Amino acid sequence: MFNAILSGYLLGLSLIIAIGAQNAFVLRQGLRGQHVLPVVLTCALSDAVLIAAGVAGLGWLVERWPGLLPVLRYAGAAFLFAYALRALWSALTAKAGLNPAAGKGVGRAATLATCLALTWLNPHVYLDTVVLIGSVASRFGEMKAWFGLGAVVASFSFFIALGFGARLLRPLFARPAAWRVLDGVIALVMGGLAVKLLA
Repeated sequence: MFNAILSGYLLGLSLIIAIGAQNAFVLRQGLRGQHVLPVVLTCALSDAVLIAAGVAGLGWLVERWPGLLPVLRYAGAAFLFAYALRALWSALTAKAGLNPAAGKGVGRAATLATCLALTWLNPHVYLDTVVLIGSVASRFGEMKAWFGLGAVVASFSFFIALGFGARLLRPLFARPAAWRVLDGVIALVMGGLAVKLLA
């Protein structure tokens, strides 16, 4: 049982730890202290649903309807391009770049809608989380639920650490240049991921 949980945890962590659109968004929300708990829970619970689907053997749905992934790919790429342009504009404009508290007025619903789009419009999440985790979990036989639990715990622990740990970086982001750099990096990451989706 412990081996299955640990294996699930390590695989889940390895898939989620790389910087991506979702992680960059959580980091930004954590730095601003804006709707951090709802964002963290939205990301972690979304992952839990996808992991559970993979462990339950629903990866065949993705393979059975291959036409679904191109639709998600183009929708996700369009969304990422729009988000990249917004981040780039923020990096280039003095007013947005100099104010770490900018965006405090963004409502919870709009923030969570962005969070959900970054999560569910990414076709790689279905391949990595549903298909890959599901196929590895199947090797654990009766212990596959424990494997899935380990992957879910990895997701929760990572997003909690990222979202709430971001406040430790706030002294750095009190400097205007740091916000400009962060927005620039986010624009590059989002734009790069959009290009990758289309390629």
